Amino acid sequence: MNENTFKPQVNRLLTALPASDYQRLFPHLKLVSLSTRQVIYEPGEPIAHVYFPQYAVVSLVSSIKDGSMMEVGIVSNEGMIGIPVILGGNTTTTKAFVQVSGTAMQMDADVLKTEFNQGGAIQNLLLRYVQAAYTELVQGCACNRFHTVEQRLARWLLTVSDRLQLEDFPLTQEFIAQMLGVRRSGVTVAANTLSKTGMIRYQRGHISILNREDLSATSCECYGVIRGEFTRLLGN
Repeated sequence: MNENTFKPQVNRLLTALPASDYQRLFPHLKLVSLSTRQVIYEPGEPIAHVYFPQYAVVSLVSSIKDGSMMEVGIVSNEGMIGIPVILGGNTTTTKAFVQVSGTAMQMDADVLKTEFNQGGAIQNLLLRYVQAAYTELVQGCACNRFHTVEQRLARWLLTVSDRLQLEDFPLTQEFIAQMLGVRRSGVTVAANTLSKTGMIRYQRGHISILNREDLSATSCECYGVIRGEFTRLLGN
């Protein structure tokens, strides 16, 4: 059989699988396009499919009764959308929607659940991913409580850049404010500060990172902690 037939896509979880495991999953993977603001699943809704993003970024958000929302997780080509499927819950209190459009590999949730329950490399890899995602959630809680909007914005922009592997991406200040759980005016002030010091450029709904070193120095330690755990656990 042609080796290229089973060449993993750019999602790094799929890439990390042994060839035999990926070959077994391959017939169940479907390439799909994800559009900006597309809802992947709603709170309390059974999760029918899981997604391994390639060139897309998906936000996991928590909301309250007055409609306010805040991002509690972000997933791109390092991970998977649909963690509750492998944990036995199959539903969640968060909403998942596309923040930056792109492609992903889609799989029936029941297929992944069956593969996961067989143990082996797939189970081991996904459990390590869950631990990395848990670290991001826990560290994010501390970050939101103790660090400034400017520090949090710098961390968030660096994270999105890492996940997309790009220095320029489409994001509005209104959207960023929702994700950080702050007023838009707070994001405007923080973004202006980062712009004036030459770290970023914001123009017409696009943000460009101009000086990653200074932006990393401005960010809080949470960025390094989260990135370090993903590297330690997943090698990326």
